[in-house]
Amino acid sequence: MNNSLYPSLCQINTRVRLNSLSRQIGRPATLDDIPDSELDELANLGFDWIYCLSVRQTGAAGRKDSRSNPQWFAEYRELLPDLQEDDICGSGFAITAYVPGIRLGDEDALIRLCDRLRDSGLKLMLDFVPNHTAPDHPWVKAYPEYYVSGTEEQLAGQPQNYIKLDLPQGPSIQAYGRDPYFDGWPDTLQLNYGNPDLQVAQTEELLKISRCCDGLRCDMAMLVLPAIFERTWDIAAEPFWPMAIYKAREEHPDFVFMAEVYWDLEWTLQQQGFDYIYDKRLYDRLREKHALPVWGYFRADLEYQKKSARFLENHDELRAATAFPSQVHEVAVILTYFCPGLRFFHEGQLQGWQKKISVHLFRGLEQPSDQDLHAFYRRLLETIRHKYFHKNGDIRDAER
Repeated sequence: MNNSLYPSLCQINTRVRLNSLSRQIGRPATLDDIPDSELDELANLGFDWIYCLSVRQTGAAGRKDSRSNPQWFAEYRELLPDLQEDDICGSGFAITAYVPGIRLGDEDALIRLCDRLRDSGLKLMLDFVPNHTAPDHPWVKAYPEYYVSGTEEQLAGQPQNYIKLDLPQGPSIQAYGRDPYFDGWPDTLQLNYGNPDLQVAQTEELLKISRCCDGLRCDMAMLVLPAIFERTWDIAAEPFWPMAIYKAREEHPDFVFMAEVYWDLEWTLQQQGFDYIYDKRLYDRLREKHALPVWGYFRADLEYQKKSARFLENHDELRAATAFPSQVHEVAVILTYFCPGLRFFHEGQLQGWQKKISVHLFRGLEQPSDQDLHAFYRRLLETIRHKYFHKNGDIRDAER
């Protein structure tokens, strides 16, 4: 784990940031063009980790789905009235390969970014998407048995969850990636954790990724738990996370794993080896503005608390400046970031941005900064750098 007991993390939308940088420098920007001064500024603010969102390659199939989905398209148009087709680059979670996207540079550029971050005293976190791949991932044609297949009856009855593909082996019905409570994501295909060979291949992918960063944020990590997977697909599966995490730590003992997790499965994933787990339960209680449930929640076991990733917004949630009225926002900030755990901040949160940028987009928009809120967050970041806020929470530590 990170040397800082309760580190601070800043999530950055990498593709949107590089698009903005391209306009500044007058040519396509890659990871190499992110200025060292920008990295130093993040370190000076007190961040320990930079989580670069949407670094990995998205293919033509993902872009096509992102550009043709009416619901998603309406969201893009609401954000960008002058939307152009090239602004829609495909979801950063519909991955064709764990290499940088074509506009971002090559793998060496990613390694150089990691090295430059370390020179600034920062660590790099990237995404690992265990549940699904893009429809044009090479495995779809080479190893269709790695995916959950369907029947003609399922395709006819649930067209929102299945698709027929023409593969080298012949026509095949495949399941979209999904969780058990919602329709499938049509820009993905569901991996089959009931296949031991798939688990081996995914572990190898995870090991490759771990060689060019310091930690992984594991997308919807609970979906590959055996109980959840079997409930969703009626396919028995062996546990994946304990062995995969163990093998990664054989090579990199200090490597950090953070799980996106819901449905009261946080403790389960902590027990399977994750250093940090999303703390949506605190977020929801703060949104509901119910004091007693928040107070009761903070009485949970310290070992559980200090492995929680505390946030008020991320790329999935509403902007905090929109979700929380002004005075409630400041109280929620204090409760969230002065408690044990990893402190998770989202790009634009400090400035009070109000519009969320879709993970399907390559371009964002200029948003005004709330100067009072920005000053408040700056004071917060300066305060939580104090050594006391990186201890175990025993008041006796203040005397040492």
